[in-house]
Amino acid sequence: MLFEDECHLVHGDAEGYVWGQKGKRVSVPMMNEKHSQTFYGALDLFSQEFHLKEYNWADMTNTVDFLKWLMEKYPKAERIFIVWDGASFHRGKLVQEFLQQVNAGLKESKWKIHCLLFAPNAPEQNPVEDCWLQGKNFVRKSILENPTFKDVVKCFKRAFGELSFDFTKLEWYF
Repeated sequence: MLFEDECHLVHGDAEGYVWGQKGKRVSVPMMNEKHSQTFYGALDLFSQEFHLKEYNWADMTNTVDFLKWLMEKYPKAERIFIVWDGASFHRGKLVQEFLQQVNAGLKESKWKIHCLLFAPNAPEQNPVEDCWLQGKNFVRKSILENPTFKDVVKCFKRAFGELSFDFTKLEWYF
């Protein structure tokens, strides 16, 4: 079972403040501030392994590509359960066609990929939201080492190799 979500990393995610004179906020400036990077991520409920992949944006084409990539990550899995939000690019025609192709001729109980939706407008149900927060906090703590947006993206990706994602929230799903 995989929880899935997308993250749009922007320059403001890396900005923060540091200790300075009492009562005065000291901003840390950042170069290349108009850049952004989209990530798709999936958290394995059982292993707490996080799968991260970069894209230019979130859309149906990239969603299908991410699902194919996840299938490659789990080649021996009889079924993959994806739990995600109701974003339009999760429910769109290309994604539906892909799921029909992958699951063609199979009873619902045997589908290779089965997608389940979180309740509408309930991001607090998705543990991947907590992963994104941890990743962004990791970047904020390293702001002085990351003067450009390219450095911020590298740091964000590194966070997902170094952090652990064993949230109490995961117990909700056992």
